[in-house]
Amino acid sequence: METMTRYMDYRISTKPIRIIDLKVDKSKLCHKSLTILDVGHLPGRTYYRTDARFVDKWAVVYIAGGSGTYRVNDGEKQPVAAGSLFLFYPDAVFHFGPDPGGYWDEYYFTIQGPRIREWLDTWLFEPGTVRPVETDEAQQSKIERIFMLMDSGVPINVDRAALLLESLLFEFMMTTRTSPSSDKNEDTIRLMDDIAGSLFRPFNAKKLCEKHHISLSTLKRTVRKYTGYPLNEYVHRLKVAEAKNILLNTERTLKEIATSLGYADVFYFSRLFKKYVGVSPANYKKSY
Repeated sequence: METMTRYMDYRISTKPIRIIDLKVDKSKLCHKSLTILDVGHLPGRTYYRTDARFVDKWAVVYIAGGSGTYRVNDGEKQPVAAGSLFLFYPDAVFHFGPDPGGYWDEYYFTIQGPRIREWLDTWLFEPGTVRPVETDEAQQSKIERIFMLMDSGVPINVDRAALLLESLLFEFMMTTRTSPSSDKNEDTIRLMDDIAGSLFRPFNAKKLCEKHHISLSTLKRTVRKYTGYPLNEYVHRLKVAEAKNILLNTERTLKEIATSLGYADVFYFSRLFKKYVGVSPANYKKSY
């Protein structure tokens, strides 16, 4: 049953809006690295805001319907369409909202905590940009669940809401709408799949580059960016990981395993194994 308070503010929206503040002392929360300070749903928003500032907090804004613009400081106005994310953050001035005579449906989540920096360093989109994302019923259900948890006023539910918000944002980032950048992501996935598919033969970088119409330098750069390892080391690590499985689940000799993985020199492969696993193949098998 819907219990959340809705109220009218015709300066902002022509429809009832929901705003839920944090109802408990932050000292009562277990999830210290991320706190949701408040959440809001502004359906049919018509108000365009200028000179908005966020001193010591961030906000994630999701536009579910309608359209408008978003501008940071004196930068260019960026178009905002249904299914878009953008951020508010400290040390910047924001101008945002629907176009004159228009509207948008807005969900926002105001947050604090060091977890945000980790997101930015690893997977969250660039602050100051508008990110189009794919949405479905499951993600919309998560948004409503976050609102319900925040509205409960129970500390553990506020912790759950923060974790659920992180999950929601991560899913948004992993399901970005088809665009030139997402096309590149698909190309990278196919490339990495082909590298993984070369486990049981000598690795041939030249043929792989020809198949994917890329240069060797692009291949090396892509693999390092995707995995954190240089190309040759990544390939060796994949093969050594497979060798560990074979050692534990078969009675094949190390020479047979090395040959099947594309290594003609068993001693070279044994040295690689010890380098990446920390023990020799024989001692690895004995340890299990």
